[in-house]
Amino acid sequence: MLNFACPVCARLVTFESSRCLNCGSELGYEPSRRTIAVVSDAAGAPALRCANAGLAACNWLVNREGELCASCTLTRTRPNDADADGLGGFATAEAAKRRLLFELTDLELPISSWREQPGGLAFELLSSKYTPVTTGHADGVITLDLDETDPAHRERMRVRLGEPYRTVLGHLRHEIGHYYQPILLGSPSAAELRCRELFGDERGDYQEAMDRYYQQGAPSDWEQHYVSAYASMHPWEDWAETFAHYLHIRDTVQTAAAYGLRVEGPAIATADAQPLHSRPTGQPEDMHGVLEAWIPLTYALNAVSRSMGARDLYPFVLTADVEAKLAFIDELVRAQQPSRSDQ
Repeated sequence: MLNFACPVCARLVTFESSRCLNCGSELGYEPSRRTIAVVSDAAGAPALRCANAGLAACNWLVNREGELCASCTLTRTRPNDADADGLGGFATAEAAKRRLLFELTDLELPISSWREQPGGLAFELLSSKYTPVTTGHADGVITLDLDETDPAHRERMRVRLGEPYRTVLGHLRHEIGHYYQPILLGSPSAAELRCRELFGDERGDYQEAMDRYYQQGAPSDWEQHYVSAYASMHPWEDWAETFAHYLHIRDTVQTAAAYGLRVEGPAIATADAQPLHSRPTGQPEDMHGVLEAWIPLTYALNAVSRSMGARDLYPFVLTADVEAKLAFIDELVRAQQPSRSDQ
């Protein structure tokens, strides 16, 4: 994530800001310019609030009164107006979706709406108050159980499933990974064959793999080959978990660079072979550069988190196998970037 300043008083504001706390200016995010702008009055240039400003606490701006923004228009289904709890979760999910879309746009990944073509990207943000909801992806449609926006529910599920990390944004990043896999790989292609070498043969029966995973669990050595236990279930899930992790890392490194966050290493002499300093840049050349900034940064962030009495902010260890998968995804993402291919 980038950082932003109020265009009126130049005080620091956030991506989610709808009002400057210093000067009181009404603000919103302008997606076409990727900046925070002032909401226009009647005499100003068109910069109006999204029609979901109240319902979804959306701070994105549009050009016409009553119009949905580029994020909200991707949502196909939401809770009904009588479901107050569901609507509360809906606003939380939409906030996470806006962050997701910012990063996808920043990475120049293609986004085609369900309104534009069959199989286009759509979000079903559904309350499970009246009927069961399964979080997942199918044919461009990402479904999220809004119970996941409840921190207590999410923590119970995290503990039950033995996960080190569980967030709404993480769910969306995982499911968008499923969406992008066929787009980035193509079929048949050399990339598809390379993906099978790294992640395994996805043509194996998915239901059998899922049944086996929930009956037997992950293999004992999963940490050597996968970014999470769940990734060991099936190559599709390995891809999605790794893709989500890629988005986690790229976003956090960008944020660190935007805020000038640097780690110069511990104040004691160590014998570690790997660098312990982190100097993030806004545009790392490849995944090696990303990880060179990322790994030392996580050491410092985890130490700070422990000092606050909290769990590690980044409870993962990246092995050579996982780094190879991340590098492969990074290569595919960069190949989709027109601004790089034109250089």
